[in-house]
Amino acid sequence: MTTTTTTLTAPFRFDVVGSLLRPTSLKKAHEQLAAGEITRDQEIEIQHAEIKRVVAEQVKLGLKAVTDGEFSRSWWHLDFLWGLNGVDKYDYHQSYKFKGDHTRTDNAELIGKVAYNPDHPFFAAFEYLQSIVPAGVLAKQTIPSPTMLFRDNRSDNWTKFYDSWDAYLDDLAQAYHDTIQHFYDLGCRYIQLDDTTWAFLISKLNDPEADHATYTKWATDAVKVINAALADLPDDLTVTTHICRGNFKSTYLFSGSYDVVAPYLGQLNYDGLFLEYDNERAGGFEVLDQIWNHDDHKRIVLGLVTSKFPELEKTAVIKERIQAATTKVPLSNLALSTQCGFASTEEGNQLTEAQQWAKLALVIGTAKEVWPES
Repeated sequence: MTTTTTTLTAPFRFDVVGSLLRPTSLKKAHEQLAAGEITRDQEIEIQHAEIKRVVAEQVKLGLKAVTDGEFSRSWWHLDFLWGLNGVDKYDYHQSYKFKGDHTRTDNAELIGKVAYNPDHPFFAAFEYLQSIVPAGVLAKQTIPSPTMLFRDNRSDNWTKFYDSWDAYLDDLAQAYHDTIQHFYDLGCRYIQLDDTTWAFLISKLNDPEADHATYTKWATDAVKVINAALADLPDDLTVTTHICRGNFKSTYLFSGSYDVVAPYLGQLNYDGLFLEYDNERAGGFEVLDQIWNHDDHKRIVLGLVTSKFPELEKTAVIKERIQAATTKVPLSNLALSTQCGFASTEEGNQLTEAQQWAKLALVIGTAKEVWPES
């Protein structure tokens, strides 16, 4: 394994969220493995070949941080959660309720005390990515936020294993802290925690019929567990978050401005926040300063280019929106990306791979005009 070293600081002025469209060969390999037509080693060989190809494409575009496209997983969140000790897979028997489509019914549940798994399969996946990334480029690792265990009945069994909810949160935070530390020990210097919980809370806290006290407690607990997981990590490790509104086959889960969760987002001890601002569902920039919380160390990555549809945004419009954001956050603390990845699940969004690369090229080109030093 080669160790990548760089003096560059993430998140970058132009950055990549994480997931990329799965190629047909990879989808076919997964089907063949499930049918017993190929071995796991043969599937891994196909997977590695496709990862090597998309890493080369990202490097060719000029990205300073690259991912493996999340090709070693089927879901953006569940595969990781299943890899933790104390968490297992089960059939939820209901789909996640996207606007205009439905997903598979996989879910995660507690089967014991949650803990770090030193043999988590994501570690081997990162080691392969790290081994093929050229010097001067960061291998970026994405995992779901610990708050993803709060949702969709995943923590319903906590009373079977814990005397208190706080004890469960302590274990969850420790499991994540130890996992992130192990990624660091493997050479990772840029990790992102993806999180749809905040968009879920936006929908609930804007719902007059919802139990606001319950969801305010969720928000408080989210801040607690995330910051505990991030505490005392190495100084040269960048940890960001992507605040996602759901992304499945170009559909979405949640709408609403960030205003009701901004006070909580502002408390999170991340180095950067990737925010979705690709359409009117996200609201405006009114509370952007609260989210940034006047932290000169923190960078807000504006997701102004959509990954859901192939049409390219106009560069002038993107630059105007960045300029509008500077009324709340200094330009030096802003950056640009797509609003989300391109395939949060292996099904992927409704655009071609060529259109995907064109979207990333637009992000890079626009950012270089706004921040010439980038």
